[in-house]
Amino acid sequence: MISNLIRTKALLAMVCALFCAVSFSIPAYAIQGVIDGGKVSPMPIAISPFIAGGGAEDAANTITSVVTNDLGHSGYFNPIDPASFIEQIRNFDQEPRFADWRQIQAKALVTGQVFIDGGKVRAEFRLWDVNGQGQLEAQQFTASAKSTRRIGHLIADVIYKKLTGIDGYFDTRVVFVDESGPKNQRVKRLMIMDQDGFNPRPLTDGRDLVLTPRFSPNSQEITYMSFGNNSPRVYLMNIDTKQREIVGEFSNMSFAPRFSPDGQKVIMSLQDGGNANIFELDLRSKSTRQLTNVPAINTAPSYSPDGSQITFESDRGGTQQVYVMNADGSNQTRISFGDGRYSTPVWSPAGDYIAFTKQTATGFGIGVMKPDGSGERILTEGFHNEGPTWAPNGRVVMFFRDTQGENGGPQLWSVDITGYNEQKIPTPEFASDPAWSPKLN
Repeated sequence: MISNLIRTKALLAMVCALFCAVSFSIPAYAIQGVIDGGKVSPMPIAISPFIAGGGAEDAANTITSVVTNDLGHSGYFNPIDPASFIEQIRNFDQEPRFADWRQIQAKALVTGQVFIDGGKVRAEFRLWDVNGQGQLEAQQFTASAKSTRRIGHLIADVIYKKLTGIDGYFDTRVVFVDESGPKNQRVKRLMIMDQDGFNPRPLTDGRDLVLTPRFSPNSQEITYMSFGNNSPRVYLMNIDTKQREIVGEFSNMSFAPRFSPDGQKVIMSLQDGGNANIFELDLRSKSTRQLTNVPAINTAPSYSPDGSQITFESDRGGTQQVYVMNADGSNQTRISFGDGRYSTPVWSPAGDYIAFTKQTATGFGIGVMKPDGSGERILTEGFHNEGPTWAPNGRVVMFFRDTQGENGGPQLWSVDITGYNEQKIPTPEFASDPAWSPKLN
């Protein structure tokens, strides 16, 4: 085993039970971090500037920057300032002088080189254990020049997984509602971007009001609601071609539907008078099945990752609360019992948590609880937080936060499920209703 990068399962479980109340998987080479009051002290990591082959200087700089930003923003790593590097890596095939990297307190080291081959970018990298003086990982990625940033995300994903034992989430996208114009006349259009806020591009033109986009399991399609001529429709759109088809016209729907894990069905809430109930729609046959039938507002349904259960919100008990039921509508059970109102429950990709919005007298919080309702924790609170969506590794939650005042508006934020490392996500304008994609194929 490699020294200073190994943690035993018993020690990690004990530390998390005492300070985090969050379960970690145990990697082959676990991150050497210090947990203090629920926060992780990030691992010092040195990311040497990637060496550029002829004509690859811009690509090498871009990849180095993306890897550094991804790992630094994760909260688990502290990239060391290159100005402090003693050794300057100029030969990718030569073993580093580990003593030089130990002197600047680096625990891990990343080296790499980039070439342009036939118009394509080829990047190689190596991950080194500084104290153990050994190589942990070496891989190569090739892509078109326009996908240079994606190579950086892929490399960061590999490093994150190797040092934490948790799947990375950097090679993903976020679709959201872009909001521009005066506060009382906002133009809302769908937009998609990389998870770090780069490469934003519009999916709709803003002529029709759009709401609540949702990703399909294959990350290539979304559903969303559009109000054209005051007629609400649900669309299915291919995000690369922008081709879309009408799923249906639902004058009594307030949220866009969510996909089942197999992508064959969607689940939604339809109003009937003063009540709303949950229905399942088969995308092939267009047949529907009613899952709830009580005189109350039942809405915001979300499947468990294996498709066997559904979480939703209901006010059948007098206030909005989170419920869980089997996928066929049986065994409807309330799981939230704290003070305040609970809404927008979303099942985590790993199935271990349900994220939610909680409204109390002091504001709106984003929290998580286990599927049986135990272990409730509020991750962040503010004037108006809403709409949680999960990173595909189940470690980070993104949401939108509205601000007060004439010039205020919603903005995207993310927070780790331990409740630390809260960060604002850059967007071109105001932004709301984020939906995080699965890992890209």
